[in-house]
Amino acid sequence: MKHLIHLTDFKKSDIYDIFYLADELLQGEYRDCLKGKTVVLFFTNSSIRTRVTFEKGIYLLGGQSILFPTETLDKKEALQDVCGYLNNWADLIIVRHKDIRVLEEMAKYSAVPVINAMTDVNHPCELMSDMYALSKIREDFIKDKFLFCGKRGNIGLAWKEAAQLCGFELEQCCGEGYEIEGLKVHHNIYDAVKGKDIVCTDSLPASVLPDFKDCQVTLEAMKLANTGAILNPCPPFYRGEEVSAEVINSDFFVGYEFKKCLLEVQQAIMIFCITR
Repeated sequence: MKHLIHLTDFKKSDIYDIFYLADELLQGEYRDCLKGKTVVLFFTNSSIRTRVTFEKGIYLLGGQSILFPTETLDKKEALQDVCGYLNNWADLIIVRHKDIRVLEEMAKYSAVPVINAMTDVNHPCELMSDMYALSKIREDFIKDKFLFCGKRGNIGLAWKEAAQLCGFELEQCCGEGYEIEGLKVHHNIYDAVKGKDIVCTDSLPASVLPDFKDCQVTLEAMKLANTGAILNPCPPFYRGEEVSAEVINSDFFVGYEFKKCLLEVQQAIMIFCITR
């Protein structure tokens, strides 16, 4: 079995193995592979896409899901003891929690795989799903030039993890003071987007929007990117903030179906972590 806490816990070849599993799942393979197995989930109430696809994915594979609020892990009981008991009954644990140290501690004591469903510093399942979707519409997404528009946070840091693992070029566009260490940074979208193939965004707190006034992805900016460039905003996105309404209504936006494969990719991650 294998935990997924950081994307860089995996090898590049592991990512392609997961992609292959997702292809097989789309062809109807692995039905009932979780039959008789119990998956324990810890999720915040605000989670929509990640929780729906994990719970639906478990159901379609024949497994049982038991859901707890994330706050259950913040009570006085030591995580070592929580895992000690769950080891008796759980076959897989999926956790969404702000503090990645909680997941790292659980992985230390869990006898079953622990999968990171998002923390404040990364979002590995989301990134694997995005890369899988890109692999279906790009000739070789590893050779594409990526731009992340947003502040230093879990989505930007997750794209940095993905770039480190897979070897693609990644730059950032952000207001001053929100840079991600180790990336080439631009502070104006019209400079940043030139020569890029994949433009990714993250939503911004209202308090920092004035600092990002020169970083909004607009239709005019996307026209300066490479021919065939695409816009992949991380949901939830907000028209008129990190992206313009006009660019979301354009052909640059990859659309809602881009995230459709999140279901199969997360199923593939569960199968990979249980069987490896």
